[in-house]
Amino acid sequence: MLNQIKNFFRENLAPSRADTAADTEHRLQLAVGALLLEMTRVDGEIRPEQCDRVEAAIRQQFDLTDAETAELIRLAEAERDDATDYFQFTQLINADFTPREKEAIIEQLWAVALADQELHRYEEHLVRKISELLYVPHSAFIAAKHRAQGSA
Repeated sequence: MLNQIKNFFRENLAPSRADTAADTEHRLQLAVGALLLEMTRVDGEIRPEQCDRVEAAIRQQFDLTDAETAELIRLAEAERDDATDYFQFTQLINADFTPREKEAIIEQLWAVALADQELHRYEEHLVRKISELLYVPHSAFIAAKHRAQGSA
């Protein structure tokens, strides 16, 4: 599995970067993807509009082609399935993302949660938990929610 992930990123996403920087970027992309995918499942129902929102968010954030996006989602799904908690993902994000980038992730989580026009209490709980693990201030958490509601 790890070799598949490395091969995908080496071939498609960062052929000119140094291995250590590329590996970090790849892990960050998987971490963000895994958190967004978790939002599609947290309420017990996988809805197509939420999956579409995850795909669009990943494609936009990382500037990927359709094929690269599909592969990243497949790999992030495997990472999400193997994860025992969210800390392994948020730890990577905390180490490399700015406060504004972390807030953007929270906004994307809100957008996925709201994509089906329903906000389940488990979805809200997940966004709140991830926000706390990323040390996003409550005011930024609420602002991200309002922006996501405005664009939904």
